[in-house]
Amino acid sequence: MADISKWYVVHTYSGYENKVATNIEKIVENRKMHDLILEVKVPTEIVTEIKDDQKREVERKIFPGYVMVKVAVFEDEDTGDLEMTDDTWYVIRNTRGVTGFVGPESKPVPLTEAEVYAMGVEKKIIEIDYEIGDMVKIIDGAFEGIIGVVRELDVDGNSVCVVISMLGRETPVDLELDQVEKVEED
Repeated sequence: MADISKWYVVHTYSGYENKVATNIEKIVENRKMHDLILEVKVPTEIVTEIKDDQKREVERKIFPGYVMVKVAVFEDEDTGDLEMTDDTWYVIRNTRGVTGFVGPESKPVPLTEAEVYAMGVEKKIIEIDYEIGDMVKIIDGAFEGIIGVVRELDVDGNSVCVVISMLGRETPVDLELDQVEKVEED
């Protein structure tokens, strides 16, 4: 099994996203390809709709017409590039409802880590050891090295508001959770 995996975007006929995902999962099961095709997702979100004065929560596809597939990749001996196996490509490409991979000339191009997290395909789990009122040090970004106090904390939104002293004034700075660390008091 490969230690490296990448997410790829597969284009499908509109409305066939769930069927394509199910079909790929069945093929993986039948052909015992669990070590090559690791995960299949149709990213969705819960949206509140108001229709005829009735509120209801509906699950909506974030990217209609697309399915995300996490695939084991291997280094190509000639080019040194990380690529999926021919079997993996063939199985996904020839699944009913798939029109191709997203990439130039339908050549599969993996998503970058930043794209994966931005698109919500995978969630980065960040454990924090600070809370509102704690002294923290900014460890990344323009204010690196500055110490401030946590004013607001939004773990789900991956953000923290830190109040720092700048030019003699208290200034709130919005940062990501992993951009600060708790200052250990002696």
